[in-house]
Amino acid sequence: MQICSAREIAAFVQDGDTIVIGGCGWGLATPEALLEAIEQRFLSTGHPKNLFIVNALSIGDGDKRGLNRFAHKGMLRGIVTSHFVSTPSLRKLVFQNKLEAYCLPAGVIQQLIREIGAGRPGLITHTGLGTFVDPRQTGGKCNEASKHELVELLHLHGREYLRYRPFKIDLALICGSVADTKGNLSLDHEAVTLDFLSLAMAAHNSGGHCFAQVRNIVQTRSLPARSVAVPGVLVDALVETPDQTIAYDTPYSPALSGDIKPSHPRVQNEPSEVARKVIARRAAEELTENASANIGFGIPSGIHFTEQRQHLAQQICMSCEHGHYNGQFLGDALYGAALGSESLLSSLDQFDFYNGGGLDIAFLGMNEVDRHGNVNLSTVNGKIVGPGSFIDISQNARKLVFCGLLTGMETQVDFRNDKLRVIRNGSHPKFVQQTDHITFNAINARKIGQEVLYVTERAVFQLGPNGLVLTEVAPGIKPKRDVLAHIGFACKVDVQHKMPEHIFNAL
Repeated sequence: MQICSAREIAAFVQDGDTIVIGGCGWGLATPEALLEAIEQRFLSTGHPKNLFIVNALSIGDGDKRGLNRFAHKGMLRGIVTSHFVSTPSLRKLVFQNKLEAYCLPAGVIQQLIREIGAGRPGLITHTGLGTFVDPRQTGGKCNEASKHELVELLHLHGREYLRYRPFKIDLALICGSVADTKGNLSLDHEAVTLDFLSLAMAAHNSGGHCFAQVRNIVQTRSLPARSVAVPGVLVDALVETPDQTIAYDTPYSPALSGDIKPSHPRVQNEPSEVARKVIARRAAEELTENASANIGFGIPSGIHFTEQRQHLAQQICMSCEHGHYNGQFLGDALYGAALGSESLLSSLDQFDFYNGGGLDIAFLGMNEVDRHGNVNLSTVNGKIVGPGSFIDISQNARKLVFCGLLTGMETQVDFRNDKLRVIRNGSHPKFVQQTDHITFNAINARKIGQEVLYVTERAVFQLGPNGLVLTEVAPGIKPKRDVLAHIGFACKVDVQHKMPEHIFNAL
């Protein structure tokens, strides 16, 4: 086993290489020292150039780290990822048509890499059908520079599937907590497990190489066998980085890695804004005992802090796509990490669970909703940001609760004298005639029998046989004046009752 410096690894990278990169979010389990060394070599020499990078959950700090390190003219020819939220430097190049860019569901990317490692003919799945990654729409292409067909439609036994095509991998760059001198790598002290075994296997079995960055290297046979996540046969070289953090600017923490349980739970408070509080409480009404649930980020995250959530905390199984179960899921720079998890799977195993229908209910955000009930969460103002794990989750959960403000972020309401009153409507209504992108396909949802709700601060809609149906309004809200006048299409009204009164208590 070679033990190298990050600069030596960077010197090994060739022009035109296809590189799969481990890590996610704001530097969780990310081989940042290797990415930095590759960037510095390019800035000094102009090589390696024309790289093609693949990363499932995206890595970045909104500035210069993570995948942002590849956003130099000539360094990159293309990218496959699930979103560009934390990589504005790359997003700018995508908008300018200066590189090929493909956005695919995060779980699909991880599962495809596993199929590549196993030598199978790509990934065949229903996930993505009817959405923008379907080849009958954009095939996941983000701009005019993206010419390759990564996805094709198949018909098997009378059913439609998508086949995501395999590709050759030259390098895998991964991160670990510790490795022994034979390259056996452990992730025991990381906040996530992700998909590192499949990345290493895909590179190795493609005839490529796998390089791992670790916090420290120990003697062979000193690691417990069950702690080894990636066997040494798949690792070609190690880089020891003693100051490696568990996430950007976050040092190793045994509470984040699951080595200890926090002695006291973090103080959790409901959102301060009345509108967000109402949405979270109404959405949480859909929780039931023994449900397997996923709660997305943004407005849905407020559900974690509602009384209903606390009441059912011991009777439901909460999970996130990064692999955590029943932990205190964190946000912002630590999104993807959790405190006090009961268990931690690899994200790849978690996506398999979701893909097979393991979720009873999912609470997700919504950028736009159209008259059919389709949801767009992958573009903002017509520009791609990507779906992340949204498609993997929304297409496979048995029940969906989309959460959002009826007229956008500037919406303001208050509750007085037992009535909700609209103080200000936002300038960017979410309910439109036609969505820019289809990230959730309502027609497919009806075909497979998904129950779908759309919860706002003043009204609740359901997905009916022919589109949206207005089914609930808040006390004091007039359907025609306060709801229908602010959506971009005619909508069936079947208001049999108001939103539950108790969710408005102590607002």
